[in-house]
Amino acid sequence: MVGVIHLPPLPGAPRSKGGGLDPILDRARADLAALEAGGADGAIVENFGDAPFRKKADPTTVAALAIVARELARGARIPLGVNVLRSDGVAALAIASLAGASFIRVNVFSGVAFTDQGLIEGEARAILDLRRVLGGEVAVLADVHVKHAVHLDTLPSAARDAARNGPDALIVTGGGTGEPPPPADVEAVQDASGLPVFVGSGIRPENLLHYPRAAGFIVGTSLKAGGVVGNPVEADRVRALVAARARRGGRV
Repeated sequence: MVGVIHLPPLPGAPRSKGGGLDPILDRARADLAALEAGGADGAIVENFGDAPFRKKADPTTVAALAIVARELARGARIPLGVNVLRSDGVAALAIASLAGASFIRVNVFSGVAFTDQGLIEGEARAILDLRRVLGGEVAVLADVHVKHAVHLDTLPSAARDAARNGPDALIVTGGGTGEPPPPADVEAVQDASGLPVFVGSGIRPENLLHYPRAAGFIVGTSLKAGGVVGNPVEADRVRALVAARARRGGRV
């Protein structure tokens, strides 16, 4: 179970309130501590507060995320991941490799997606080329039919194409932040790809059992105070989800 650390607007983002990185780091460290205290297996940090997003991150965003990721990775007791929104897998791979993170999430790894940022094309080759050059072992988790987007191919077709491009695992989401995917979608992606499949949105203690074949869960909104995505992570909410996972049977 991977908890999401949604960063406030970073320096240079349209909604940034100034003040530099220190308050952002304080918030991120507190969220990481809550995830660890609650029993999460991992954490992933992303520039969620930077909306409206660029298709590819600008240098200021990359620098800020690299600093935050490095500071978190230095003290983390659980594996750390990086996601650069809207979909900058090359930047995420560079940050994760140099910051000491373990994995990245790539929203559009292969194919194309019609998003509120416009048409975004996959960049699997560039990501894997960079991983080879840097010599790291950063795992790549790739979304299939990522949320907040429209897709023209079928879900099984997209899953087969994604798997052909060489990620380590796939992610299935609902239509938007906090929305769970149909359980049948998770099974369809797993059957078509043969890869481990994570559920990437909408997971709560009461619906976790609906996904018996999921390899894992990436969870954000339901771990926040009041179930509000912009609020801090609460350790008790993490514990509740971990307890639900235990009822499901085994670690995921």
